[in-house]
Amino acid sequence: MEINQDRLPLYEKLIEHTNKNPISLHVPGHKNGGIKTIKGHTIFGELMKLDQTEITGLDDLHAADGVIKEAQHLAAEWFGAKETFFLVNGSTVGNLAMILATCKEDDYVLVQRNCHKSIINGLELAGAKPIFLAPNYNKAVNRLVEPTIETVQYACKKYSKAKALILTYPDYFGHTYHLKDYITIAHQYDIPVLVDEAHGCHYSIPYFNKPSAISLGADMVVQSAHKMTPALTMSAFLHIGKGSRINEEEVKYYLQMLQSSSPSYLMMASLDIARHYLALYTYEKYKDVTKYIHQVKQLFQEIENWLVEISDDPLKIILKPNHTSTKLIAQLLEEEQLYPELITNQDILLIFGLEETVAISELEKRLDRIKQKLKRIKRAEQPHEQIQGHLLYQTQELVLSYKEMRTKQMTWVDLDASIGCVAAEAIIPYPPGIPIILKGERIHSIHIEQINYLQNNHITFQPYKHIKGLNVFKGE
Repeated sequence: MEINQDRLPLYEKLIEHTNKNPISLHVPGHKNGGIKTIKGHTIFGELMKLDQTEITGLDDLHAADGVIKEAQHLAAEWFGAKETFFLVNGSTVGNLAMILATCKEDDYVLVQRNCHKSIINGLELAGAKPIFLAPNYNKAVNRLVEPTIETVQYACKKYSKAKALILTYPDYFGHTYHLKDYITIAHQYDIPVLVDEAHGCHYSIPYFNKPSAISLGADMVVQSAHKMTPALTMSAFLHIGKGSRINEEEVKYYLQMLQSSSPSYLMMASLDIARHYLALYTYEKYKDVTKYIHQVKQLFQEIENWLVEISDDPLKIILKPNHTSTKLIAQLLEEEQLYPELITNQDILLIFGLEETVAISELEKRLDRIKQKLKRIKRAEQPHEQIQGHLLYQTQELVLSYKEMRTKQMTWVDLDASIGCVAAEAIIPYPPGIPIILKGERIHSIHIEQINYLQNNHITFQPYKHIKGLNVFKGE
C-alpha cells in the first residue's frame, strides 16, 4: 500500500481537538492556554492549546496504537527504517536506550573515542567494557575525526564477540566518511553498528547527496531532529535498521523506562512536522538554499581575519580566525546579533537552515560593520599555540571497569597533582561534549596541558565551569 507522506496524523489530530474548544479537566496546568498571561505577556499564544496529554483520541507514546503510531510509521517509511520511535528527551535518551538494549554488564563494546558524553554515560549504565578506538587526526583542519578503517578492522577481529560498534556520523562540524565500509566490516563479525547521527537528520533529503546511516545499513541510528530540521529542541528520532541484529522489544522496554511518562505533545507534533517537511522538500528549495549558502560563504570569504573551512555539510560554515582569537571574533559577531553554534579555541561553527532565514543584504550590512571594526583594531589578539589533541588518545580499555569503579573510594586532588592517577569523573569541554578525560582513564600530562590550554582560551567545562582539580580513585 502506498504511503502518503503528505499526512500529518498527530499534528492534524491536535488541531482537530483544539477546534472543538474542549474544556480541560486534566493536566497540564495551563488548561489549554486558559492561564494566559504573566506580567501582561501572553504565554506562547495559541501554542499552549496544542500542548495536550494522553486523553481519548490522542494516543500514548508508550503504547502507541493510534495517531502517534501512524506518525512514527510515516517517519520509518521516510527514513527507510524498520521502525522509528519519537524521542522527547533528545538524542541523549536515544543513545542511552540503544546501548542498554544491546549491551549488558561486562560485554565488550567498540566505541569511537571522540564520542558524545551520552554514549559514555550509556556504557557506564550498562556496565559494559568499552574498547575505545583512537580517532584519526585530520591535519588540514586540525581536528580529530573518525577512527581509521584499519583501526576498526583490527578491533573487530580482536574483539569479535563485541556486542556493538558505536560510531559518530557526521561529526559536529558536518564531516562525513565512508561509513558503509565500517558497517560492512562489523557485519562480517555479526557486530551490530549503532550510529549517533545527531547532526544528520536532513541527510534523508536525497538532493544533498549525503547518505544517512540507516540507508547505509546501520542497525540503530539516533538523530536530533531539532538540530538541522524544523523541530522543537529535545525532539529526536531513534531508527531501527531493517536487519535482524536488534531486539526491538528491548529497545521499547528501555525507551519507556528512560523517557518521561508525560511526553510533550508539542515535541511529538514537531517531529511529525519535521518528517513531513523533509518528505516534501522539493528540488527547487534545495537549489534555492544551495544558491543562498554559496552567497553567504562568499560574504564571509571577503573578510581577511579568518579562513572559511568548507564543511561536507553545505549548511555548515566553519570560521578559522587568522591571527585573531575566536573569542574576539565571536564577540564581534554577537555585537551584530549573529550568534554562532559553537566556539572552540580554534573554530567558530555557523549553522544555516534548510531555507533562507536572513536576507543576504542584511547579512552583508552586519558583516561589513564587523569588517570595519576589525580594521580599527591595531593589535588583534594572537591565538595561543595549539596543543595537539590527537596525542591524547590510543585504542585502549579503561584502567578500571565500571563494576570495579563502583567499589572504589574517591579523593579530590589539584589538577597538576592528578597526573598518573585514575580519573573518577569525566572532564568535558562543552560544547561539543566530547570528554578529554574519561572516568576510569589514566591521567597524563598531555591531558592537563590540553585542559589548561582550553581554559586559557575561555572554553568552559562540565561538570565544572572551571577546572582546578578533579576526583580520582584512591590507590590507583
